[in-house]
Amino acid sequence: MSKAKVWALLLATAALMAAGAVKVSTERQEPVSIRKIEPQVVIYTIHRGSYEKAAMAIGQLYALAGKNQIRPRGNCYYVYLNNPNHVSSEHWLTEVRIPVGKDALNHSGKIGAMTDVKTLPAFEVAVVVKPEGQADPSAIYSGLHSWAIKNGYVPTGSFREAFLTNSMSGNYKQMKTEIMLPVVKIAAKSH
Repeated sequence: MSKAKVWALLLATAALMAAGAVKVSTERQEPVSIRKIEPQVVIYTIHRGSYEKAAMAIGQLYALAGKNQIRPRGNCYYVYLNNPNHVSSEHWLTEVRIPVGKDALNHSGKIGAMTDVKTLPAFEVAVVVKPEGQADPSAIYSGLHSWAIKNGYVPTGSFREAFLTNSMSGNYKQMKTEIMLPVVKIAAKSH
Protein backbone atom coordinates (compact mmCIF):
# COMPACT_ATOMS: atom_id res chain seq x y z
CA MET A 1 0.00 0.00 0.00
CA SER A 2 1.37 3.41 -0.93
CA LYS A 3 2.25 5.96 1.74
CA ALA A 4 -0.45 8.29 0.37
CA LYS A 5 -3.12 5.59 0.83
CA VAL A 6 -1.91 4.78 4.35
CA TRP A 7 -2.04 8.46 5.31
CA ALA A 8 -5.50 8.82 3.76
CA LEU A 9 -6.73 5.83 5.79
CA LEU A 10 -5.16 7.19 8.97
CA LEU A 11 -6.74 10.61 8.43
CA ALA A 12 -10.14 9.04 7.73
CA THR A 13 -9.88 6.93 10.89
CA ALA A 14 -8.88 9.99 12.94
CA ALA A 15 -11.85 11.91 11.51
CA LEU A 16 -14.22 9.07 12.42
CA MET A 17 -12.84 8.97 15.96
CA ALA A 18 -13.16 12.75 16.29
CA ALA A 19 -16.76 12.61 15.04
CA GLY A 20 -17.59 9.95 17.60
CA ALA A 21 -18.29 7.25 14.98
CA VAL A 22 -15.57 5.13 16.57
CA LYS A 23 -15.58 4.96 20.32
CA VAL A 24 -12.69 3.65 22.38
CA SER A 25 -13.81 1.07 24.88
CA THR A 26 -12.39 0.80 28.36
CA GLU A 27 -14.18 -2.48 29.04
CA ARG A 28 -12.33 -5.80 29.21
CA GLN A 29 -11.49 -6.96 25.70
CA GLU A 30 -11.20 -10.53 24.47
CA PRO A 31 -7.76 -11.44 23.02
CA VAL A 32 -7.18 -10.15 19.48
CA SER A 33 -5.39 -12.12 16.78
CA ILE A 34 -4.39 -11.35 13.20
CA ARG A 35 -5.45 -13.88 10.58
CA LYS A 36 -5.03 -14.12 6.82
CA ILE A 37 -8.27 -14.84 4.99
CA GLU A 38 -7.51 -16.80 1.85
CA PRO A 39 -9.21 -15.95 -1.45
CA GLN A 40 -12.72 -17.36 -1.51
CA VAL A 41 -15.86 -17.55 -3.59
CA VAL A 42 -19.10 -16.55 -1.87
CA ILE A 43 -22.78 -16.48 -2.66
CA TYR A 44 -24.18 -13.31 -1.14
CA THR A 45 -27.25 -11.17 -0.80
CA ILE A 46 -27.88 -7.66 0.47
CA HIS A 47 -30.27 -7.36 3.42
CA ARG A 48 -31.81 -3.99 4.24
CA GLY A 49 -33.27 -3.57 7.71
CA SER A 50 -32.53 -4.55 11.29
CA TYR A 51 -30.03 -7.32 11.92
CA GLU A 52 -32.64 -9.31 13.83
CA LYS A 53 -34.68 -9.66 10.63
CA ALA A 54 -31.76 -10.99 8.56
CA ALA A 55 -32.67 -14.61 9.38
CA MET A 56 -35.14 -14.61 6.48
CA ALA A 57 -32.41 -13.40 4.09
CA ILE A 58 -30.11 -16.16 5.34
CA GLY A 59 -32.80 -18.79 4.77
CA GLN A 60 -33.54 -17.46 1.29
CA LEU A 61 -29.84 -17.44 0.43
CA TYR A 62 -29.42 -21.07 1.50
CA ALA A 63 -32.58 -21.96 -0.48
CA LEU A 64 -31.20 -20.24 -3.61
CA ALA A 65 -27.90 -22.05 -3.17
CA GLY A 66 -29.73 -25.39 -2.93
CA LYS A 67 -31.98 -24.61 -5.90
CA ASN A 68 -28.88 -23.86 -7.99
CA GLN A 69 -26.95 -26.88 -6.63
CA ILE A 70 -24.39 -24.61 -4.95
CA ARG A 71 -22.93 -26.29 -1.88
CA PRO A 72 -21.91 -24.15 1.11
CA ARG A 73 -18.29 -24.60 2.26
CA GLY A 74 -18.24 -22.70 5.51
CA ASN A 75 -20.22 -20.71 8.01
CA CYS A 76 -22.49 -17.84 7.07
CA TYR A 77 -21.19 -14.39 7.91
CA TYR A 78 -22.26 -10.77 7.72
CA VAL A 79 -20.45 -7.72 6.38
CA TYR A 80 -21.89 -4.54 7.89
CA LEU A 81 -22.06 -1.93 5.11
CA ASN A 82 -23.06 1.12 7.13
CA ASN A 83 -22.80 2.41 10.67
CA PRO A 84 -25.90 1.69 12.79
CA ASN A 85 -25.12 4.78 14.89
CA HIS A 86 -25.71 7.03 11.88
CA VAL A 87 -28.63 5.35 10.08
CA SER A 88 -32.02 4.18 11.34
CA SER A 89 -32.50 0.40 11.57
CA GLU A 90 -34.78 0.20 8.54
CA HIS A 91 -31.82 1.45 6.44
CA TRP A 92 -29.09 -0.78 7.85
CA LEU A 93 -27.33 -2.63 5.03
CA THR A 94 -25.80 -6.05 5.59
CA GLU A 95 -24.17 -8.30 3.04
CA VAL A 96 -24.91 -11.91 4.02
CA ARG A 97 -22.22 -14.25 2.65
CA ILE A 98 -21.81 -18.00 2.45
CA PRO A 99 -18.49 -19.47 1.22
CA VAL A 100 -18.98 -21.83 -1.75
CA GLY A 101 -16.87 -23.69 -4.31
CA LYS A 102 -15.39 -22.09 -7.44
CA ASP A 103 -17.90 -23.91 -9.64
CA ALA A 104 -20.57 -21.55 -8.24
CA LEU A 105 -19.04 -18.77 -10.37
CA ASN A 106 -20.95 -20.35 -13.30
CA HIS A 107 -24.06 -18.79 -11.72
CA SER A 108 -22.59 -15.28 -11.46
CA GLY A 109 -25.06 -12.68 -12.68
CA LYS A 110 -27.89 -15.22 -12.96
CA ILE A 111 -29.22 -15.73 -9.42
CA GLY A 112 -31.42 -12.74 -8.70
CA ALA A 113 -31.81 -9.15 -7.56
CA MET A 114 -29.32 -8.13 -4.86
CA THR A 115 -27.94 -11.70 -4.86
CA ASP A 116 -24.92 -13.05 -6.72
CA VAL A 117 -21.68 -15.01 -6.58
CA LYS A 118 -18.25 -13.36 -6.45
CA THR A 119 -14.59 -14.00 -5.72
CA LEU A 120 -12.96 -12.21 -2.79
CA PRO A 121 -9.19 -11.62 -2.70
CA ALA A 122 -6.97 -12.59 0.22
CA PHE A 123 -6.69 -10.07 3.05
CA GLU A 124 -5.79 -9.85 6.74
CA VAL A 125 -8.24 -9.31 9.57
CA ALA A 126 -7.96 -8.49 13.25
CA VAL A 127 -10.21 -11.03 15.00
CA VAL A 128 -11.87 -11.25 18.40
CA VAL A 129 -14.49 -13.71 19.65
CA LYS A 130 -17.88 -12.61 20.93
CA PRO A 131 -18.70 -15.26 23.51
CA GLU A 132 -22.09 -16.89 23.93
CA GLY A 133 -24.23 -14.96 26.38
CA GLN A 134 -23.17 -11.47 25.26
CA ALA A 135 -26.08 -9.58 23.72
CA ASP A 136 -24.42 -6.25 22.88
CA PRO A 137 -21.09 -6.51 21.04
CA SER A 138 -20.58 -2.74 20.61
CA ALA A 139 -17.74 -2.68 23.17
CA ILE A 140 -16.01 -5.48 21.23
CA TYR A 141 -16.30 -3.53 17.99
CA SER A 142 -14.90 -0.31 19.41
CA GLY A 143 -12.22 -2.18 21.35
CA LEU A 144 -11.11 -4.08 18.23
CA HIS A 145 -10.85 -0.87 16.23
CA SER A 146 -8.88 0.80 19.01
CA TRP A 147 -6.57 -2.24 19.34
CA ALA A 148 -5.85 -2.17 15.58
CA ILE A 149 -4.86 1.51 15.62
CA LYS A 150 -2.75 1.16 18.79
CA ASN A 151 -0.90 -1.83 17.28
CA GLY A 152 0.05 -0.22 13.97
CA TYR A 153 -2.82 -1.44 11.76
CA VAL A 154 -5.11 0.59 9.54
CA PRO A 155 -8.67 -0.63 8.94
CA THR A 156 -9.26 -1.29 5.22
CA GLY A 157 -12.88 -2.39 5.13
CA SER A 158 -16.12 -2.93 6.97
CA PHE A 159 -16.57 -5.01 10.10
CA ARG A 160 -17.76 -8.55 9.52
CA GLU A 161 -19.09 -11.22 11.83
CA ALA A 162 -18.83 -15.00 11.31
CA PHE A 163 -21.30 -17.19 13.14
CA LEU A 164 -19.53 -20.09 14.90
CA THR A 165 -22.62 -21.50 16.62
CA ASN A 166 -26.20 -21.58 15.48
CA SER A 167 -29.02 -20.84 17.83
CA MET A 168 -32.23 -22.48 16.67
CA SER A 169 -34.13 -19.67 18.39
CA GLY A 170 -32.26 -17.03 16.37
CA ASN A 171 -31.18 -15.45 19.66
CA TYR A 172 -27.99 -13.51 18.92
CA LYS A 173 -27.07 -13.46 22.61
CA GLN A 174 -26.72 -17.25 22.56
CA MET A 175 -24.44 -17.28 19.49
CA LYS A 176 -20.66 -17.42 19.58
CA THR A 177 -19.23 -15.31 16.75
CA GLU A 178 -15.93 -14.00 15.43
CA ILE A 179 -15.87 -10.26 14.87
CA MET A 180 -13.36 -9.29 12.20
CA LEU A 181 -11.94 -6.02 10.94
CA PRO A 182 -9.95 -6.04 7.67
CA VAL A 183 -6.60 -4.37 8.34
CA VAL A 184 -3.18 -3.68 6.87
CA LYS A 185 -0.01 -3.24 8.94
CA ILE A 186 1.64 0.14 8.61
CA ALA A 187 5.25 -0.39 7.64
CA ALA A 188 7.73 0.82 10.25
CA LYS A 189 9.99 3.66 9.14
CA SER A 190 13.46 2.52 8.16
CA HIS A 191 16.36 4.88 8.67
